[in-house]
Amino acid sequence: MQLYNLQVIFLFISLRYTLFEKKMRNLLIIFIAILTSLTFLSCQTVTKKIDEKTTLEEKELTKWLNKTESELKIFFGKPDKIEFSDNRSRYYIYITKKLKIKCERKFEINPNNMIIGFSSKNCF
Repeated sequence: MQLYNLQVIFLFISLRYTLFEKKMRNLLIIFIAILTSLTFLSCQTVTKKIDEKTTLEEKELTKWLNKTESELKIFFGKPDKIEFSDNRSRYYIYITKKLKIKCERKFEINPNNMIIGFSSKNCF
C-alpha cells in the first residue's frame, strides 16, 4: 500500500513538473517574441528620425543655393577645407562633430562666387 502511494505521489509530482515546464517554455517563447518585436519597432523609429533630420538638413541647405560666397562665410565662418575642381569651381567644406559623428557639409561655388550645389554627410 505504501509503495502504491509513493508511485502515485511520484507520478503526480512528475506530471506537475511537466506541466510547469511547458508553461515556462510557452512564457519564454512569448517573452522572446515581444522582445524581438520591440527591437524591430525601435530600429524603425530610429531610421524614421534620421530620415526626418536628413530631410530637414536638405531643406536648410537648399536655401543657400544662388547665394554668395561671402554670405556663406558670414554664417558658417571660415571653411575647414577648400578644394578646387577642374571646371574652376571651389568646394568649401565645413566639418563638425556631434557625439563623435563627423558631419561634413560641402558647398560648390562657381567662378562668379555663387553657391551652385551642396552635399551633406552624417548631419542630423
